[in-house]
Amino acid sequence: MKNFLLLVLMVFIVSCSKETPDLIVKGTIKGLKKGIIYLKKEQDTAIVTVDSVIINGQPDFELHSKIESPEMFFLYLDKNSSEDDRIPFFADKGITEINTSMKNFVHDAKINGSEQQKVWEKYRLMAAKFNEKNLDLIKEDLESQQAGDTSKISRIQKDYDNNLKRRYLYTVNFAINNKDSEVAPYLALTEIYNAKINLLDTINKSLTPEVKASKYGKELQKFVDQIKLEEN
Repeated sequence: MKNFLLLVLMVFIVSCSKETPDLIVKGTIKGLKKGIIYLKKEQDTAIVTVDSVIINGQPDFELHSKIESPEMFFLYLDKNSSEDDRIPFFADKGITEINTSMKNFVHDAKINGSEQQKVWEKYRLMAAKFNEKNLDLIKEDLESQQAGDTSKISRIQKDYDNNLKRRYLYTVNFAINNKDSEVAPYLALTEIYNAKINLLDTINKSLTPEVKASKYGKELQKFVDQIKLEEN
């Protein structure tokens, strides 16, 4: 009986010693037979690997990471080719599931995870429209330059500037409307970092206390303070 109780106690101690990871990223990559999957994030302005797994026959994967507050991660696929594919996603503590295919690794990605990811995807849908408009204007500009149509070139430049302004204003409004999400300071730091300080400061002041205490909330505060210091 004593030996049995001792065995139960040992199993309990071992199970307790295995801490559950802050972040678990798992899923399936259809069609992948062999390759390496990396979980990465930005650290000190560099993209670093936090976990990786070798795929050899089975397309399922699971990766782990520590995470203090919601932040952007990247799922990379190295298919022994000259190019790496990566899927950006906003993660929080818990499980994020990513299912995709080897053929269209980025475009086929279906992500089910944090609330921040849902907000991020909503922003990206609108941002894609601004990007498409820019591509159309670039094509128009090249055709106008080849034709030597200076008046059209001037008009296209104005359209480009207006599209940029609309994107900046949309991003500011989106961030303010989502002030309770860590996506808000992230957008300020990555999408409109070169905007006027009053716009960045407006976003910064609108953030909820919880978001201001997050990784990106702290970085935005530091960024705004530095700009103000340089301007004075």
